[in-house]
Amino acid sequence: MKVRYLTHLDQVGGIGEVLDRQELRAKQEVEKTFPFRSNSYYLSRIDWSDPEDPLRRIVVPDPRELEGSGALDPSSEKSYTRVPGLQHKYPQTALLLVSDVCGGICRFCFRKRLFLTEEREVAEDIPACMEYIREHREITNVLLSGGDPLMLPTRGLEAVVRELREIPHVQIIRIGTKMPAYNPHRILDDPELLEMIRRYSTDERRIYVMAHFNHPKELSGDAMRALAALQSAGAVVVNQTPLIAGINSSPAVLSDLLHHLSFIGVSPYYIFQCRPVTGNRIFTLPVEKSYQIIQAAFARCSGLAKRARFIMSHASGKIEVVGRTAQQVFMKYHQAADAKNQDRFMVFHANPHATWFDDYQRHLTEFLPRMHWLF
Repeated sequence: MKVRYLTHLDQVGGIGEVLDRQELRAKQEVEKTFPFRSNSYYLSRIDWSDPEDPLRRIVVPDPRELEGSGALDPSSEKSYTRVPGLQHKYPQTALLLVSDVCGGICRFCFRKRLFLTEEREVAEDIPACMEYIREHREITNVLLSGGDPLMLPTRGLEAVVRELREIPHVQIIRIGTKMPAYNPHRILDDPELLEMIRRYSTDERRIYVMAHFNHPKELSGDAMRALAALQSAGAVVVNQTPLIAGINSSPAVLSDLLHHLSFIGVSPYYIFQCRPVTGNRIFTLPVEKSYQIIQAAFARCSGLAKRARFIMSHASGKIEVVGRTAQQVFMKYHQAADAKNQDRFMVFHANPHATWFDDYQRHLTEFLPRMHWLF
């Protein structure tokens, strides 16, 4: 199937019949700051008669994106960049930005700075990145990200995968991609991609595909066939999603997503708190509200469907929200950039307005070095 990519709203067929002139102009005004990008496959799945269609909200600009504050790099990714395009935040994991293009631009994207500035953050000197990985034998996992690695030609992607497979201490290669949702035909129509997965995802060292399904409506028949093809080729497929206001922020929708993923053998991995990126305020919920929604969704799920952890990807590490009472919120470092924080358990006063970890730090009541101190 030939899929056409679009970079301006006025390229979307019939958009003028769906939106009145004033509404279209307001959305095009957003494009001047936060670009639009999607494709013919994904847009064809939108119910344009429904202004709250979740896929429409994921990719179509909203004038409210221009309201509010935020930061372009709230997780301080640049401070962990060791070689241009390569981040090393946690000892065992390196992140390699191999593309600054996606099959669509999510309106809540946490790395939207890649689309907003002329400064390129992708790895242009792959040999230098590989040399860094070779020299740091503690790295067992390399995550290929971007942008979307599957926007690369298969031969270009394979060149990176092949070189990583030649490094003995790299056991896992992860490919972070939303293409199974945005354009499953990138997978279904490219036997070379599946052969590449088959060649380099071995019994001893697997390739993991980190999929990004945000709403059950994205799990089309084509999407599920693409996921099955990746699994048949030997990839382990898991899913991660932010919790996004108005898209998957009801327990019924979130549990439906988790259920369907578990049914097709795609393990729910992370549910992220939406990062406080510039333009993301309309998609962000308070942390405690997010936790409540997730727990209500989990109550509807089997154990296999509720293995995801609720995480904030903070500059200091991945902080898991593990519990709450009416007065307190409990968190721990699931991953820490500083080794002294690893597994630290934190107790905060409840703050129903907090949307990020920084909003809690002034209200720390206890900071225990290790979680087992509680027992």
